[in-house]
Amino acid sequence: MAFLRHQATRAAPTTATAPHAPLLVPRHPVGRKAAEPVPYPNWTVLGWLLGFRALLAATLIALFALSEGLQGVELAQSTLIWSVLTGYLAVLALALAGLLTGWPAPDKHLRLTVFADLGAFTLLMHATGGVTGGLGSLLAVAVAAGAILMEGRQALLFASLAALAVIGEETYSSLYLDSAGSSYVQAGLLGLTFFAVALLAQVIYRRVRATELLAAQRKVDIADLSMLNEYIIQSMATGVIAVDGEREVRLFNIAARQFLGAADIQPGARLAAVSEPLAEWLHAAAASTARDQRPPHESITIGSREIRLNLKWLGDYRASGVLIFLEDQQEITQQAQQIKLASLGTLTASIAHNIRNPLSSISHAAQLLAESPALGDDDQHLLDIVRRNGGRIEEIIQSVLQLSRRQQAKPEEIDLVPWLSELCVDFRASRGVGEEAVALRPDEAGLIVWADPRHLSQILINLCENAIKHGTRADSPASVELRVRRSLATVLIEVIDDGAGIEPAKVAEIFNPFYTTSSTGTGLGLYIARELAETNGILLEYSARQPHGSCFRLFFPT
Repeated sequence: MAFLRHQATRAAPTTATAPHAPLLVPRHPVGRKAAEPVPYPNWTVLGWLLGFRALLAATLIALFALSEGLQGVELAQSTLIWSVLTGYLAVLALALAGLLTGWPAPDKHLRLTVFADLGAFTLLMHATGGVTGGLGSLLAVAVAAGAILMEGRQALLFASLAALAVIGEETYSSLYLDSAGSSYVQAGLLGLTFFAVALLAQVIYRRVRATELLAAQRKVDIADLSMLNEYIIQSMATGVIAVDGEREVRLFNIAARQFLGAADIQPGARLAAVSEPLAEWLHAAAASTARDQRPPHESITIGSREIRLNLKWLGDYRASGVLIFLEDQQEITQQAQQIKLASLGTLTASIAHNIRNPLSSISHAAQLLAESPALGDDDQHLLDIVRRNGGRIEEIIQSVLQLSRRQQAKPEEIDLVPWLSELCVDFRASRGVGEEAVALRPDEAGLIVWADPRHLSQILINLCENAIKHGTRADSPASVELRVRRSLATVLIEVIDDGAGIEPAKVAEIFNPFYTTSSTGTGLGLYIARELAETNGILLEYSARQPHGSCFRLFFPT
Protein backbone atom coordinates (compact mmCIF):
# COMPACT_ATOMS: atom_id res chain seq x y z
CA MET A 1 0.00 0.00 0.00
CA ALA A 2 3.00 2.32 -0.42
CA PHE A 3 1.34 3.84 -3.47
CA LEU A 4 -1.81 4.68 -1.52
CA ARG A 5 0.15 6.14 1.35
CA HIS A 6 2.20 8.26 -1.05
CA GLN A 7 -0.90 9.48 -2.90
CA ALA A 8 -2.76 10.17 0.32
CA THR A 9 0.19 12.22 1.57
CA ARG A 10 0.16 14.22 -1.63
CA ALA A 11 -3.61 14.60 -1.60
CA ALA A 12 -3.94 15.60 2.05
CA PRO A 13 -3.29 19.31 1.76
CA THR A 14 -5.22 19.63 -1.42
CA THR A 15 -8.23 17.58 -0.71
CA ALA A 16 -8.94 19.93 2.04
CA THR A 17 -8.86 22.74 -0.48
CA ALA A 18 -10.45 21.83 -3.71
CA PRO A 19 -13.56 21.78 -4.93
CA HIS A 20 -11.68 22.60 -2.73
CA ALA A 21 -10.11 24.97 -5.19
CA PRO A 22 -9.57 22.81 -7.99
CA LEU A 23 -7.91 20.92 -5.47
CA LEU A 24 -5.31 20.06 -7.70
CA VAL A 25 -3.81 22.27 -10.20
CA PRO A 26 -0.21 21.01 -10.59
CA ARG A 27 2.28 23.15 -8.69
CA HIS A 28 4.69 22.93 -11.64
CA PRO A 29 4.00 22.90 -15.36
CA VAL A 30 3.70 19.44 -16.80
CA GLY A 31 6.71 18.49 -18.92
CA ARG A 32 9.08 20.99 -17.28
CA LYS A 33 12.78 20.45 -17.68
CA ALA A 34 14.40 18.46 -14.91
CA ALA A 35 16.64 20.32 -12.49
CA GLU A 36 20.32 19.54 -12.83
CA PRO A 37 21.69 17.23 -10.12
CA VAL A 38 23.93 18.88 -7.56
CA PRO A 39 27.37 19.05 -9.26
CA TYR A 40 30.51 17.42 -7.93
CA PRO A 41 32.28 18.20 -5.76
CA ASN A 42 29.74 19.38 -3.23
CA TRP A 43 29.87 19.72 0.51
CA THR A 44 27.91 16.55 1.14
CA VAL A 45 30.37 14.42 -0.85
CA LEU A 46 33.31 16.19 0.75
CA GLY A 47 31.85 15.34 4.15
CA TRP A 48 31.76 11.63 3.25
CA LEU A 49 35.32 11.88 1.89
CA LEU A 50 36.48 13.47 5.14
CA GLY A 51 34.91 10.63 7.09
CA PHE A 52 36.70 8.07 4.90
CA ARG A 53 40.04 9.87 5.35
CA ALA A 54 39.53 9.97 9.12
CA LEU A 55 38.82 6.23 9.14
CA LEU A 56 41.94 5.62 7.04
CA ALA A 57 44.06 7.73 9.41
CA ALA A 58 42.71 5.84 12.42
CA THR A 59 43.52 2.52 10.74
CA LEU A 60 47.11 3.58 9.96
CA ILE A 61 47.66 4.81 13.53
CA ALA A 62 46.33 1.53 14.93
CA LEU A 63 48.50 -0.54 12.59
CA PHE A 64 51.67 1.36 13.35
CA ALA A 65 50.95 1.41 17.08
CA LEU A 66 50.22 -2.30 17.34
CA SER A 67 52.58 -3.70 14.72
CA GLU A 68 55.75 -5.33 15.90
CA GLY A 69 57.25 -4.28 12.60
CA LEU A 70 58.32 -1.00 14.14
CA GLN A 71 61.14 -2.92 15.79
CA GLY A 72 62.76 -3.19 12.38
CA VAL A 73 62.28 0.46 11.52
CA GLU A 74 64.99 2.95 12.31
CA LEU A 75 64.24 5.50 15.03
CA ALA A 76 64.41 8.40 12.60
CA GLN A 77 61.95 6.72 10.29
CA SER A 78 59.62 5.92 13.21
CA THR A 79 59.72 9.57 14.18
CA LEU A 80 58.93 10.54 10.59
CA ILE A 81 55.94 8.17 10.53
CA TRP A 82 54.40 9.64 13.67
CA SER A 83 55.17 13.16 12.54
CA VAL A 84 53.41 12.52 9.22
CA LEU A 85 50.41 10.96 10.96
CA THR A 86 50.21 13.87 13.41
CA GLY A 87 50.39 16.35 10.55
CA TYR A 88 47.75 14.37 8.67
CA LEU A 89 45.42 14.63 11.65
CA ALA A 90 46.01 18.39 11.66
CA VAL A 91 45.11 18.48 7.96
CA LEU A 92 41.90 16.59 8.71
CA ALA A 93 41.05 19.12 11.41
CA LEU A 94 41.57 21.96 8.94
CA ALA A 95 39.37 20.12 6.40
CA LEU A 96 36.64 19.80 9.03
CA ALA A 97 36.87 23.52 9.77
CA GLY A 98 36.58 24.21 6.04
CA LEU A 99 33.45 22.07 5.82
CA LEU A 100 31.87 23.90 8.74
CA THR A 101 32.72 27.36 7.45
CA GLY A 102 32.20 26.65 3.74
CA TRP A 103 35.66 27.96 2.82
CA PRO A 104 37.31 27.57 0.41
CA ALA A 105 35.02 26.60 -2.47
CA PRO A 106 34.33 22.84 -2.86
CA ASP A 107 36.58 22.42 -5.93
CA LYS A 108 39.52 24.18 -4.24
CA HIS A 109 38.84 22.24 -1.06
CA LEU A 110 39.07 18.96 -2.99
CA ARG A 111 42.31 19.94 -4.76
CA LEU A 112 43.96 20.80 -1.46
CA THR A 113 42.68 17.52 -0.01
CA VAL A 114 44.17 15.42 -2.83
CA PHE A 115 47.48 17.31 -2.75
CA ALA A 116 47.71 16.82 1.04
CA ASP A 117 46.94 13.08 0.69
CA LEU A 118 49.54 12.63 -2.05
CA GLY A 119 52.17 14.35 0.10
CA ALA A 120 51.31 12.44 3.27
CA PHE A 121 51.15 9.04 1.57
CA THR A 122 54.43 9.68 -0.27
CA LEU A 123 56.19 10.43 3.04
CA LEU A 124 54.67 7.30 4.63
CA MET A 125 55.83 5.26 1.63
CA HIS A 126 59.35 6.68 2.05
CA ALA A 127 59.36 5.98 5.80
CA THR A 128 58.30 2.34 5.37
CA GLY A 129 60.85 1.20 2.79
CA GLY A 130 59.88 2.94 -0.43
CA VAL A 131 58.01 1.39 -3.31
CA THR A 132 58.50 -2.14 -1.99
CA GLY A 133 57.01 -1.21 1.38
CA GLY A 134 53.44 -1.54 0.15
CA LEU A 135 52.08 1.83 1.22
CA GLY A 136 52.54 3.26 -2.25
CA SER A 137 49.13 1.84 -3.13
CA LEU A 138 47.59 4.47 -0.85
CA LEU A 139 48.40 7.00 -3.55
CA ALA A 140 45.90 5.20 -5.78
CA VAL A 141 43.20 5.96 -3.20
CA ALA A 142 43.93 9.68 -3.39
CA VAL A 143 44.04 9.57 -7.20
CA ALA A 144 40.71 7.69 -7.36
CA ALA A 145 39.01 10.15 -5.00
CA GLY A 146 40.18 13.12 -7.03
CA ALA A 147 39.33 11.53 -10.40
CA ILE A 148 35.82 10.52 -9.34
CA LEU A 149 34.96 13.95 -8.00
CA MET A 150 36.86 16.15 -10.49
CA GLU A 151 36.37 15.51 -14.19
CA GLY A 152 38.69 16.47 -17.01
CA ARG A 153 42.45 16.94 -17.04
CA GLN A 154 42.71 17.41 -13.29
CA ALA A 155 42.27 13.66 -12.84
CA LEU A 156 45.37 13.09 -15.04
CA LEU A 157 47.22 15.73 -13.03
CA PHE A 158 46.63 13.75 -9.83
CA ALA A 159 47.79 10.54 -11.54
CA SER A 160 50.88 12.26 -12.88
CA LEU A 161 51.83 13.61 -9.45
CA ALA A 162 51.37 10.16 -7.89
CA ALA A 163 53.50 8.53 -10.63
CA LEU A 164 56.23 11.16 -10.17
CA ALA A 165 56.12 10.49 -6.42
CA VAL A 166 56.86 6.75 -6.77
CA ILE A 167 59.52 7.32 -9.49
CA GLY A 168 61.12 10.02 -7.35
CA GLU A 169 61.08 7.80 -4.30
CA GLU A 170 62.73 4.96 -6.21
CA THR A 171 65.36 7.30 -7.66
CA TYR A 172 66.12 8.71 -4.19
CA SER A 173 66.44 5.21 -2.75
CA SER A 174 68.87 4.17 -5.50
CA LEU A 175 71.08 7.25 -5.18
CA TYR A 176 71.19 7.93 -1.44
CA LEU A 177 70.05 4.84 0.44
CA ASP A 178 72.21 2.24 -1.31
CA SER A 179 69.20 0.10 -2.11
CA ALA A 180 70.15 -3.51 -2.68
CA GLY A 181 68.09 -3.87 -5.85
CA SER A 182 66.44 -1.48 -8.25
CA SER A 183 62.59 -1.49 -8.29
CA TYR A 184 62.03 0.80 -11.26
CA VAL A 185 59.84 -1.83 -12.93
CA GLN A 186 57.60 -2.02 -9.88
CA ALA A 187 57.53 1.79 -9.64
CA GLY A 188 56.65 2.06 -13.31
CA LEU A 189 53.84 -0.46 -13.00
CA LEU A 190 52.51 1.39 -9.98
CA GLY A 191 52.60 4.64 -11.96
CA LEU A 192 50.65 3.00 -14.80
CA THR A 193 48.18 1.78 -12.20
CA PHE A 194 47.59 5.37 -11.11
CA PHE A 195 46.77 6.42 -14.69
CA ALA A 196 44.50 3.39 -15.12
CA VAL A 197 42.70 4.24 -11.88
CA ALA A 198 42.28 7.86 -13.02
CA LEU A 199 40.88 6.88 -16.42
CA LEU A 200 38.58 4.22 -14.95
CA ALA A 201 37.34 6.68 -12.32
CA GLN A 202 36.57 9.17 -15.08
CA VAL A 203 34.48 6.55 -16.91
CA ILE A 204 32.63 5.78 -13.68
CA TYR A 205 32.15 9.52 -13.06
CA ARG A 206 30.56 10.09 -16.47
CA ARG A 207 28.26 7.11 -16.11
CA VAL A 208 27.21 8.15 -12.62
CA ARG A 209 26.48 11.69 -13.80
CA ALA A 210 24.48 10.38 -16.77
CA THR A 211 22.51 8.12 -14.42
CA GLU A 212 21.86 11.03 -12.06
CA LEU A 213 20.63 13.21 -14.94
CA LEU A 214 18.32 10.44 -16.12
CA ALA A 215 17.06 9.86 -12.58
CA ALA A 216 16.40 13.58 -12.14
CA GLN A 217 14.43 13.68 -15.40
CA ARG A 218 12.46 10.58 -14.45
CA LYS A 219 11.73 12.07 -11.04
CA VAL A 220 10.24 15.15 -12.67
CA ASP A 221 8.27 13.03 -15.15
CA ILE A 222 6.88 10.87 -12.37
CA ALA A 223 6.02 13.92 -10.27
CA ASP A 224 4.25 15.54 -13.22
CA LEU A 225 2.37 12.34 -14.02
CA SER A 226 1.38 11.97 -10.39
CA MET A 227 0.14 15.58 -10.33
CA LEU A 228 -1.79 15.04 -13.56
CA ASN A 229 -3.38 11.83 -12.27
CA GLU A 230 -4.29 13.54 -9.01
CA TYR A 231 -5.83 16.48 -10.87
CA ILE A 232 -7.87 14.13 -13.07
CA ILE A 233 -9.09 12.14 -10.07
CA GLN A 234 -10.08 15.28 -8.21
CA SER A 235 -11.97 16.56 -11.28
CA MET A 236 -13.98 13.39 -11.75
CA ALA A 237 -17.72 13.51 -11.18
CA THR A 238 -17.46 9.94 -9.86
CA GLY A 239 -16.43 9.71 -6.22
CA VAL A 240 -13.17 7.82 -5.62
CA ILE A 241 -11.98 6.55 -2.23
CA ALA A 242 -8.82 4.48 -1.71
CA VAL A 243 -8.83 2.37 1.45
CA ASP A 244 -5.88 0.33 2.73
CA GLY A 245 -5.91 -3.10 4.35
CA GLU A 246 -6.55 -1.61 7.78
CA ARG A 247 -9.67 0.07 6.34
CA GLU A 248 -8.20 3.53 6.69
CA VAL A 249 -8.89 6.16 4.04
CA ARG A 250 -5.77 7.02 2.04
CA LEU A 251 -7.10 8.94 -0.94
CA PHE A 252 -10.37 10.66 -1.81
CA ASN A 253 -11.59 13.23 -4.29
CA ILE A 254 -14.00 16.15 -4.19
CA ALA A 255 -16.98 14.13 -5.42
CA ALA A 256 -16.47 11.56 -2.64
CA ARG A 257 -16.55 14.36 -0.06
CA GLN A 258 -19.84 15.62 -1.44
CA PHE A 259 -21.44 12.19 -1.70
CA LEU A 260 -20.46 11.24 1.85
CA GLY A 261 -21.11 14.69 3.29
CA ALA A 262 -17.74 14.49 5.04
CA ALA A 263 -16.13 17.90 4.72
CA ASP A 264 -13.56 17.17 7.44
CA ILE A 265 -12.35 13.83 6.09
CA GLN A 266 -8.58 13.44 6.45
CA PRO A 267 -6.10 10.80 5.22
CA GLY A 268 -5.69 8.07 7.81
CA ALA A 269 -9.25 8.33 9.10
CA ARG A 270 -11.11 5.10 9.72
CA LEU A 271 -13.65 4.36 7.00
CA ALA A 272 -16.25 3.52 9.64
CA ALA A 273 -15.80 7.01 11.13
CA VAL A 274 -16.28 8.60 7.71
CA SER A 275 -19.33 6.54 6.69
CA GLU A 276 -20.68 3.63 8.67
CA PRO A 277 -22.93 2.34 5.81
CA LEU A 278 -19.97 2.37 3.41
CA ALA A 279 -17.76 0.51 5.90
CA GLU A 280 -20.44 -2.14 6.41
CA TRP A 281 -20.84 -2.51 2.64
CA LEU A 282 -17.08 -2.96 2.17
CA HIS A 283 -16.96 -5.52 5.00
CA ALA A 284 -19.73 -7.52 3.31
CA ALA A 285 -17.92 -7.28 -0.04
CA ALA A 286 -14.64 -8.46 1.53
CA ALA A 287 -16.42 -11.42 3.11
CA SER A 288 -17.50 -12.75 -0.29
CA THR A 289 -16.21 -16.27 -0.90
CA ALA A 290 -15.31 -15.85 -4.58
CA ARG A 291 -13.06 -13.09 -5.91
CA ASP A 292 -15.32 -12.54 -8.92
CA GLN A 293 -18.49 -12.52 -6.82
CA ARG A 294 -20.24 -9.16 -6.83
CA PRO A 295 -20.94 -7.36 -3.55
CA PRO A 296 -24.19 -8.33 -1.81
CA HIS A 297 -25.81 -5.07 -2.94
CA GLU A 298 -24.56 -2.34 -5.24
CA SER A 299 -26.04 0.76 -3.66
CA ILE A 300 -26.44 2.30 -0.24
CA THR A 301 -28.31 5.31 1.09
CA ILE A 302 -26.25 8.09 2.62
CA GLY A 303 -28.31 11.01 3.85
CA SER A 304 -30.82 11.76 1.11
CA ARG A 305 -28.65 10.26 -1.62
CA GLU A 306 -28.77 6.81 -3.08
CA ILE A 307 -25.16 6.00 -3.93
CA ARG A 308 -24.24 3.34 -6.44
CA LEU A 309 -20.99 1.56 -5.53
CA ASN A 310 -18.31 -0.33 -7.37
CA LEU A 311 -14.90 -1.47 -6.22
CA LYS A 312 -11.52 -2.63 -7.48
CA TRP A 313 -9.22 -4.71 -5.28
CA LEU A 314 -5.60 -3.54 -5.33
CA GLY A 315 -4.02 -6.82 -4.23
CA ASP A 316 -4.38 -10.56 -4.31
CA TYR A 317 -6.07 -10.78 -0.92
CA ARG A 318 -9.25 -9.42 0.52
CA ALA A 319 -7.17 -7.71 3.22
CA SER A 320 -5.45 -5.65 0.53
CA GLY A 321 -6.32 -2.11 -0.35
CA VAL A 322 -9.35 -1.29 -2.44
CA LEU A 323 -10.61 1.51 -4.66
CA ILE A 324 -14.27 2.35 -4.13
CA PHE A 325 -16.15 4.24 -6.85
CA LEU A 326 -19.30 6.16 -5.90
CA GLU A 327 -21.95 7.42 -8.30
CA ASP A 328 -25.13 9.31 -7.54
CA GLN A 329 -27.96 6.96 -8.50
CA GLN A 330 -30.25 9.96 -8.90
CA GLU A 331 -27.95 11.45 -11.54
CA ILE A 332 -27.91 8.15 -13.43
CA THR A 333 -31.71 8.07 -13.33
CA GLN A 334 -31.86 11.67 -14.49
CA GLN A 335 -29.59 10.93 -17.43
CA ALA A 336 -31.82 8.07 -18.51
CA GLN A 337 -34.84 10.28 -18.09
CA GLN A 338 -33.29 13.03 -20.18
CA ILE A 339 -32.63 10.59 -22.99
CA LYS A 340 -36.31 9.66 -22.99
CA LEU A 341 -37.47 13.25 -22.77
CA ALA A 342 -35.16 14.35 -25.57
CA SER A 343 -36.81 11.89 -27.93
CA LEU A 344 -40.21 13.31 -26.94
CA GLY A 345 -39.16 16.97 -27.22
CA THR A 346 -40.19 17.53 -30.83
CA LEU A 347 -43.41 15.58 -30.37
CA THR A 348 -44.27 17.55 -27.22
CA ALA A 349 -43.70 20.89 -28.93
CA SER A 350 -45.89 19.81 -31.86
CA ILE A 351 -48.70 18.62 -29.58
CA ALA A 352 -48.52 21.84 -27.53
CA HIS A 353 -48.81 23.88 -30.72
CA ASN A 354 -51.81 21.90 -31.93
CA ILE A 355 -53.49 22.18 -28.54
CA ARG A 356 -52.94 25.92 -28.34
CA ASN A 357 -54.92 26.63 -31.53
CA PRO A 358 -58.24 25.08 -30.38
CA LEU A 359 -57.57 26.35 -26.85
CA SER A 360 -57.37 29.90 -28.19
CA SER A 361 -60.72 29.40 -29.88
CA ILE A 362 -62.25 28.06 -26.66
CA SER A 363 -60.85 30.97 -24.63
CA HIS A 364 -62.09 33.52 -27.16
CA ALA A 365 -65.57 31.93 -27.27
CA ALA A 366 -65.71 31.90 -23.45
CA GLN A 367 -64.78 35.57 -23.36
CA LEU A 368 -67.55 36.45 -25.85
CA LEU A 369 -70.02 34.28 -23.98
CA ALA A 370 -69.17 36.05 -20.71
CA GLU A 371 -70.35 39.32 -22.26
CA SER A 372 -73.86 37.92 -22.81
CA PRO A 373 -76.38 39.58 -20.42
CA ALA A 374 -78.64 36.52 -20.52
CA LEU A 375 -76.28 34.31 -18.50
CA GLY A 376 -77.59 33.15 -15.17
CA ASP A 377 -75.53 32.51 -12.08
CA ASP A 378 -75.24 28.79 -12.78
CA ASP A 379 -74.12 29.42 -16.34
CA GLN A 380 -71.65 32.02 -15.13
CA HIS A 381 -70.21 29.49 -12.67
CA LEU A 382 -69.75 26.93 -15.46
CA LEU A 383 -68.15 29.57 -17.62
CA ASP A 384 -65.71 30.39 -14.85
CA ILE A 385 -64.75 26.72 -14.72
CA VAL A 386 -64.09 26.73 -18.49
CA ARG A 387 -61.97 29.88 -18.29
CA ARG A 388 -60.05 28.74 -15.23
CA ASN A 389 -59.14 25.34 -16.69
CA GLY A 390 -58.37 26.92 -20.04
CA GLY A 391 -55.86 29.17 -18.27
CA ARG A 392 -54.37 26.15 -16.56
CA ILE A 393 -53.95 24.35 -19.87
CA GLU A 394 -52.31 27.48 -21.27
CA GLU A 395 -49.90 27.52 -18.33
CA ILE A 396 -48.97 23.89 -18.94
CA ILE A 397 -48.40 24.61 -22.64
CA GLN A 398 -46.18 27.57 -21.78
CA SER A 399 -44.11 25.42 -19.43
CA VAL A 400 -43.77 22.62 -21.99
CA LEU A 401 -42.76 25.05 -24.72
CA GLN A 402 -40.28 26.71 -22.40
CA LEU A 403 -38.77 23.31 -21.65
CA SER A 404 -38.58 22.21 -25.29
CA ARG A 405 -37.08 25.54 -26.39
CA ARG A 406 -34.48 25.67 -23.65
CA GLN A 407 -31.60 27.85 -24.82
CA GLN A 408 -27.93 27.07 -24.49
CA ALA A 409 -26.43 28.57 -21.34
CA LYS A 410 -24.41 31.76 -21.77
CA PRO A 411 -22.58 32.04 -18.47
CA GLU A 412 -21.49 35.38 -17.11
CA GLU A 413 -19.68 36.46 -14.00
CA ILE A 414 -22.26 37.22 -11.29
CA ASP A 415 -21.60 38.97 -8.00
CA LEU A 416 -24.24 37.07 -6.08
CA VAL A 417 -25.13 39.36 -3.18
CA PRO A 418 -26.12 42.51 -5.14
CA TRP A 419 -27.62 40.39 -7.93
CA LEU A 420 -29.80 38.42 -5.51
CA SER A 421 -30.78 41.58 -3.68
CA GLU A 422 -32.16 43.01 -6.92
CA LEU A 423 -33.88 39.70 -7.74
CA CYS A 424 -35.63 39.69 -4.34
CA VAL A 425 -36.87 43.26 -4.84
CA ASP A 426 -38.32 42.39 -8.26
CA PHE A 427 -39.89 39.19 -6.96
CA ARG A 428 -41.58 40.92 -4.02
CA ALA A 429 -42.88 43.68 -6.28
CA SER A 430 -44.29 41.30 -8.91
CA ARG A 431 -45.94 39.01 -6.31
CA GLY A 432 -47.15 41.76 -4.05
CA VAL A 433 -45.52 40.37 -0.90
CA GLY A 434 -43.65 42.17 1.87
CA GLU A 435 -39.96 42.20 2.63
CA GLU A 436 -40.44 39.66 5.42
CA ALA A 437 -41.83 37.12 2.91
CA VAL A 438 -38.61 36.85 0.85
CA ALA A 439 -35.43 37.78 2.73
CA LEU A 440 -31.81 37.62 1.60
CA ARG A 441 -29.25 36.68 4.27
CA PRO A 442 -25.70 36.35 2.85
CA ASP A 443 -22.85 35.11 5.03
CA GLU A 444 -20.29 37.27 3.23
CA ALA A 445 -19.96 39.64 0.29
CA GLY A 446 -17.88 39.26 -2.85
CA LEU A 447 -19.09 35.76 -3.75
CA ILE A 448 -18.58 35.40 -7.50
CA VAL A 449 -20.06 32.59 -9.65
CA TRP A 450 -20.38 31.85 -13.37
CA ALA A 451 -23.88 31.13 -14.65
CA ASP A 452 -26.45 32.31 -17.18
CA PRO A 453 -28.34 35.14 -15.38
CA ARG A 454 -31.61 34.32 -17.22
CA HIS A 455 -31.45 30.67 -16.22
CA LEU A 456 -30.40 31.41 -12.64
CA SER A 457 -33.23 33.92 -12.31
CA GLN A 458 -35.78 31.38 -13.56
CA ILE A 459 -34.43 28.71 -11.20
CA LEU A 460 -34.69 30.94 -8.14
CA ILE A 461 -38.10 32.30 -9.11
CA ASN A 462 -39.42 28.75 -9.48
CA LEU A 463 -37.95 27.75 -6.11
CA CYS A 464 -39.26 30.87 -4.37
CA GLU A 465 -42.74 30.45 -5.84
CA ASN A 466 -42.72 26.83 -4.74
CA ALA A 467 -41.64 27.89 -1.25
CA ILE A 468 -44.30 30.62 -1.04
CA LYS A 469 -46.96 28.17 -2.21
CA HIS A 470 -46.03 25.23 0.01
CA GLY A 471 -44.20 26.99 2.85
CA THR A 472 -47.32 28.13 4.69
CA ARG A 473 -48.37 26.65 8.01
CA ALA A 474 -51.57 27.25 9.92
CA ASP A 475 -49.87 29.29 12.63
CA SER A 476 -47.58 31.42 10.44
CA PRO A 477 -47.55 33.01 6.99
CA ALA A 478 -45.22 31.83 4.25
CA SER A 479 -41.66 33.10 4.47
CA VAL A 480 -38.64 32.35 2.33
CA GLU A 481 -34.95 32.87 3.15
CA LEU A 482 -32.20 33.05 0.55
CA ARG A 483 -28.87 32.26 2.15
CA VAL A 484 -25.57 32.58 0.31
CA ARG A 485 -22.41 31.05 1.71
CA ARG A 486 -19.20 29.28 0.86
CA SER A 487 -18.83 25.54 1.38
CA LEU A 488 -15.37 24.03 0.95
CA ALA A 489 -14.21 25.80 -2.23
CA THR A 490 -17.62 26.17 -3.85
CA VAL A 491 -20.44 28.67 -3.40
CA LEU A 492 -24.01 27.65 -2.68
CA ILE A 493 -27.41 29.31 -2.46
CA GLU A 494 -30.03 27.92 -0.08
CA VAL A 495 -33.76 28.58 -0.57
CA ILE A 496 -35.35 27.83 2.80
CA ASP A 497 -38.98 27.83 3.85
CA ASP A 498 -40.62 27.16 7.19
CA GLY A 499 -43.49 25.06 5.92
CA ALA A 500 -44.57 21.52 6.68
CA GLY A 501 -41.83 20.03 4.49
CA ILE A 502 -42.00 17.10 2.09
CA GLU A 503 -42.78 13.57 3.14
CA PRO A 504 -39.63 11.39 2.94
CA ALA A 505 -41.38 8.88 0.70
CA LYS A 506 -42.08 11.61 -1.88
CA VAL A 507 -38.64 13.27 -1.94
CA ALA A 508 -37.38 11.06 -4.76
CA GLU A 509 -40.27 12.18 -7.00
CA ILE A 510 -40.35 15.95 -6.54
CA PHE A 511 -38.05 16.61 -9.51
CA ASN A 512 -40.00 14.34 -11.85
CA PRO A 513 -41.96 16.13 -14.60
CA PHE A 514 -45.71 16.64 -13.96
CA TYR A 515 -45.41 15.48 -10.35
CA THR A 516 -47.40 17.77 -8.06
CA THR A 517 -49.35 17.60 -4.82
CA SER A 518 -51.46 20.63 -5.74
CA SER A 519 -54.66 20.55 -7.76
CA THR A 520 -53.65 23.79 -9.49
CA GLY A 521 -49.99 23.10 -10.17
CA THR A 522 -48.40 21.87 -13.40
CA GLY A 523 -45.71 19.75 -11.76
CA LEU A 524 -43.02 21.30 -13.99
CA GLY A 525 -41.59 24.06 -11.78
CA LEU A 526 -38.98 21.99 -9.93
CA TYR A 527 -38.28 19.89 -13.00
CA ILE A 528 -37.52 22.99 -15.09
CA ALA A 529 -35.40 24.41 -12.25
CA ARG A 530 -33.29 21.26 -12.16
CA GLU A 531 -32.95 21.13 -15.94
CA LEU A 532 -31.77 24.73 -16.09
CA ALA A 533 -29.38 24.08 -13.19
CA GLU A 534 -27.82 21.14 -15.00
CA THR A 535 -27.48 23.22 -18.17
CA ASN A 536 -25.29 25.60 -16.16
CA GLY A 537 -23.39 22.86 -14.34
CA ILE A 538 -25.16 23.67 -11.07
CA LEU A 539 -26.15 20.90 -8.65
CA LEU A 540 -29.68 21.31 -7.26
CA GLU A 541 -30.45 19.29 -4.15
CA TYR A 542 -33.27 19.03 -1.62
CA SER A 543 -32.86 18.42 2.10
CA ALA A 544 -35.42 18.44 4.89
CA ARG A 545 -35.10 20.80 7.83
CA GLN A 546 -35.78 19.97 11.44
CA PRO A 547 -38.30 20.11 12.98
CA HIS A 548 -40.07 21.23 9.79
CA GLY A 549 -39.43 23.09 6.56
CA SER A 550 -37.58 22.52 3.31
CA CYS A 551 -34.23 23.59 1.90
CA PHE A 552 -33.19 23.60 -1.77
CA ARG A 553 -29.45 24.06 -2.35
CA LEU A 554 -27.69 25.23 -5.50
CA PHE A 555 -24.01 24.18 -5.65
CA PHE A 556 -22.11 26.21 -8.21
CA PRO A 557 -19.18 24.72 -10.14
CA THR A 558 -15.74 25.90 -9.08
